Amino acid sequence: MPPSDGPAGPPSDHSPSPGDWLTSLHDDWSDAPAPGERADRADPADRPTGPGVPAAHAGGAPRRPAEPGDRPAAPTGPGPDPADRPTGPGPGVPAAHAGGAPRRPAGPGDRPAAAPDPRPDAPLSGPGRSDRPESHGSDASARPDDSPSEAPRAGGGPSRRPDASSAGGRPGAPQHEAVSWRAARAVATRAGQRGAVRTELLGLGAALGRVLGEPLAALTDLPSFDTSAMDGWAVAGPGPWRIRDGGGILAGHGARAPLPDGEAVRIATGARIPAEVTAVIRSEHAHEAKGLLYAQRSVSQGQDIRPRGQECRSGEILLPAGTVVTPAVLGLAAAAGYDELPVRARPRVDVLVLGDELLTAGLPHDGLIRDALGPMIGPWLHALGAEATPPQRLGDDAEALEKALTGSEADLIVTTGGTAAGPVDHVHRVLDRIGAELLVDGVAVRPGHPMLLARLPSDGPWLVGLPGNPLAAVSGLLTLAGPLLGGLAGRTPDDPYRVAVRDDVHGHPHDTRLVPVVHRAAAGEPGTAGGAEHVVPLHYNGPAMLRGIAAADGLAVVEPGGVRSGTEVEILDLPWASATPWTEGCFT
Repeated sequence: MPPSDGPAGPPSDHSPSPGDWLTSLHDDWSDAPAPGERADRADPADRPTGPGVPAAHAGGAPRRPAEPGDRPAAPTGPGPDPADRPTGPGPGVPAAHAGGAPRRPAGPGDRPAAAPDPRPDAPLSGPGRSDRPESHGSDASARPDDSPSEAPRAGGGPSRRPDASSAGGRPGAPQHEAVSWRAARAVATRAGQRGAVRTELLGLGAALGRVLGEPLAALTDLPSFDTSAMDGWAVAGPGPWRIRDGGGILAGHGARAPLPDGEAVRIATGARIPAEVTAVIRSEHAHEAKGLLYAQRSVSQGQDIRPRGQECRSGEILLPAGTVVTPAVLGLAAAAGYDELPVRARPRVDVLVLGDELLTAGLPHDGLIRDALGPMIGPWLHALGAEATPPQRLGDDAEALEKALTGSEADLIVTTGGTAAGPVDHVHRVLDRIGAELLVDGVAVRPGHPMLLARLPSDGPWLVGLPGNPLAAVSGLLTLAGPLLGGLAGRTPDDPYRVAVRDDVHGHPHDTRLVPVVHRAAAGEPGTAGGAEHVVPLHYNGPAMLRGIAAADGLAVVEPGGVRSGTEVEILDLPWASATPWTEGCFT
């Protein structure tokens, strides 16, 4: 297993106390040196490549020069994942040293060595599917991959997708340059915003958490008549005032006769103000004596009266389209005269689970693994504001995939697995065959590099292809599916925010990393409310793992090269972590 995917040493006998289990996940996470390792050991993804860095040192330790008759050294014991070593022709990276150890010059009868995959989250080289068997199963080990690919370009450029024609994948398919993570999110957001707008009318009781499909215009003045703002006395003219017999004015009653000058009448909060009333005097600011009412302080014209239309006039726009319907919005809508609200219809999503190796129940056995994505994707999409159908399990059947795609009536199709270039990775081939348009084909992000975004022909559904590795699929959900669904649902994108990270976080040389984190507040000084907020990176952040993300409340966006402790990083909230109880981001 690559060093970035697993614990940084053997399990400890120490059992953390209930209060520090999240911290213990961090304390032995993959960027920390294991017992017996040098403390300054660098993550393979952070090792420099390119000019001036001999490939023989790619593993972090010098080796003697190759001598005639030497056989290529086979890797032994724990060490850097070949997937993280530079490969292919390029400045300072001799092809003979691609594996990190010197090799003898090729002989006339030698077969060319297969180039290892440069992706930090890729499995080891060998035959098979490029995003399996970690795909869908959080407890799987790496399966070999025989798909050679080009190393990330020197100078910090994004990496390229492998040429499938040399990988047993899509014959003759061109290389596609992976777009940056931010560019991919922007493409997905714009795509969703260009989607057709569908609205529906829902009763106030059913509209909670939805998004207004039209501006909310007042159907009446608010308030619709002059009302008393306080319990007290309605008075007309200057005082003292004669107290009118016959009881007071209560809320909910019709208009009373005009109040003559020099008279006062008791009035309740919310009651309609009679004509000719000049002010309301609060009960505690007046006293009675011999049938007269005296004010204990000066009285101004219109005091404690809410005039008609004070809050809004009929026809005035109260809220714009795209506003999330909160309890306060429901109250405003009711006050403004609404019984139903026009809201955006929730996007409909079909979920297609690919892979012959997946089990839906029981323990893994005989090379089969549990499907971790099928149970997770639907609720995650619901938390993003979508209406997801139960997952369809298609195995590795290209014909079944094509039938499911061309027969879908959803707004969005989400596939899991099959997005790379292995022999049973059918997503690209089927999309080519049906004439789909690829908007994003590979993203410079780890994990999740082979995600894609497409539009099916004739203005058909959008398609987000997720990698099969579980955490890589989460990366695809937050990178492509979330922004796309936000646009389709009419939601306004949240402003990004940044929080300091507690510890050093290693980065990829060229790609963005998404690292599970948990928010914490440092202990404050005595007598204060607390310290500054920060995030703690969590362990178990390999592409095939879910343990870290299950304990997280967000993902840190780590730029290429990594960040030092104390640096502020952008945070992607998980859809339920920042959700209030009434929004679509909860599981009720």
